[in-house]
Amino acid sequence: MRRFLSVLSLIALIQYFPGKADAQVQTDSKQPSEHQIQQLIAVNWMTNYSDNNFHPEKILNRAELASTMVRVFRLDKRQAASKENIVVTDVPSSHPAFNDIQLVLKTDIMKGYRGNLFFPNQRVTRAEALAIFAQAYGVFQFSDETVQEILTPYPDAASIPTWARKAIATVATEGFLNIDAQGNISPLKPMTRGDMAYVLSKYLHRQQPQSETPEAPPAPNSLVEK
Repeated sequence: MRRFLSVLSLIALIQYFPGKADAQVQTDSKQPSEHQIQQLIAVNWMTNYSDNNFHPEKILNRAELASTMVRVFRLDKRQAASKENIVVTDVPSSHPAFNDIQLVLKTDIMKGYRGNLFFPNQRVTRAEALAIFAQAYGVFQFSDETVQEILTPYPDAASIPTWARKAIATVATEGFLNIDAQGNISPLKPMTRGDMAYVLSKYLHRQQPQSETPEAPPAPNSLVEK
């Protein structure tokens, strides 16, 4: 009887405290690995801070996002890059990201604000960052019904701003979207460097040539038609 009660107690503990290892795997599966981050640094899509650490927890601002988009999508090679500079009163030519901000504005990857302002230090939400990534990547022209179908499985899909729904549906369809352990997109939360690294690592993997499917060996002589 005592042994039976012990077994019941063990089962109750397992049910009350689900396996931490499994929960950790679910969470970490949507965050970039150290290897993925190092790959992004190697191709110069993202960089470390001056202390030589990546700091995936830090939140992206608009200037950092602009520079990232320029490097990833080579915006300086696009035809619109040759347009005249746009007046941005809060980004002087001495600003470290001046050229990159000019490129995202001239290529319509990012927009300014009224009064010729860019707000380079403003934090970026996940909805904004994913929409800007999709704009540079190419937003799929899904119908509203298709967008609804793509986004419905995510528990917090209703909180995605209308202007970002088609872009986020594009990112989700392409397999670039990172979510939390509950499957939430969290569109209104700040976009961290780790979040962006996850998206870019998936995109980078897409750019790399995949190994070819091996050819099937020749059939044995006994199976060859005479």
